[in-house]
Amino acid sequence: MMSKLDRVLLTQRKFIYHYKNVRWARGRNETYLCFVVKKRNSPDSLSFDFGHLRNRSGCHVELLFLSYLGVLCPGFLGSGVDGIRAAYAITWFCSWSPCSNCAHRLSRFMSQMPNLRLRIFVSRLYFCDEEDSQEREGLRCLQRAGVQVSVMTYKDYFYCWQTFVACRERGFKAWDGLHQNSIRLSRKLQRILQPSESEDLRDGFALLGL
Repeated sequence: MMSKLDRVLLTQRKFIYHYKNVRWARGRNETYLCFVVKKRNSPDSLSFDFGHLRNRSGCHVELLFLSYLGVLCPGFLGSGVDGIRAAYAITWFCSWSPCSNCAHRLSRFMSQMPNLRLRIFVSRLYFCDEEDSQEREGLRCLQRAGVQVSVMTYKDYFYCWQTFVACRERGFKAWDGLHQNSIRLSRKLQRILQPSESEDLRDGFALLGL
């Protein structure tokens, strides 16, 4: 099973193409997921693994990662020392935020796994322009399940470049608009995850038929 995980580092061109946080990302139909898995073995011992995945055979990358969880996080379902499950901290760096279906399935899974902690950093927001978008509700569902969702900033791109990209002797160079687009998307995500008071009132009026 591990042979199907992408252990080879991403090329610079592929990373920039798929992770570039442009406003109009036409042609970027795949989702890439770079991951870091950390296991706390003891108060003074921490081990980690890393790699990347992409959509395969119609399976979205988020669900694909879950299918490998038993390999990446051995013992997360079983009992460890003194009957305590192994504790894992997982970080994803995704080129797109999860679709509604993946977000809800991931939320249900994570709500049942208190020994797993997941943080998701996304380059772009997937189908989140409309206020009633199912993808927006999916992101809120993830937040309610305890998953931290954030937009990638320069330091996250720099970390990914150093960790997941080949030929690192060429330093990471920010593309035009990286910082501005990151700020724009961060504000948009904040509005999605924490609707303003006026939006709450509008929803209340809608329920009352006003």
